[in-house]
Amino acid sequence: MSKEEELIIQEYKKLRTKSQKQGMKEKAKQGNLVSRPPFGYNLENGKLIPGQNWREVEDIFNEFLNTSNSLRKISAKHSFSVNGLKKILTNFTYIGKIKFDGEIHEGNHQPLISSTLFNHVQNKLKNITKTIS
Repeated sequence: MSKEEELIIQEYKKLRTKSQKQGMKEKAKQGNLVSRPPFGYNLENGKLIPGQNWREVEDIFNEFLNTSNSLRKISAKHSFSVNGLKKILTNFTYIGKIKFDGEIHEGNHQPLISSTLFNHVQNKLKNITKTIS
């Protein structure tokens, strides 16, 4: 393959990636999920709907906020890694939003928890991070 052909292929890949990302941004702006459904949700006919285990999401948020249990203890109880638990606790999807590429959009799905609960959990997480650093 010639240098010119390689450059053309590289440029094509860049354009394709840019186009895919733009499509995903547009999908997020319309309130649609751009990745796989998070824990507690299922995807049916392209729409996010609460899964059978949706109450466990609320339990996880409440347990983190209202107990002194460590992230490790809560994650073990619910069979997640600590990082997996942190992803749940910081996921805007649970309050009816879609976050993509640093932007937050109103989602087309039912929230599983209140914004108040989510915000209290974010504050507690922030305080834990400050304590650790």
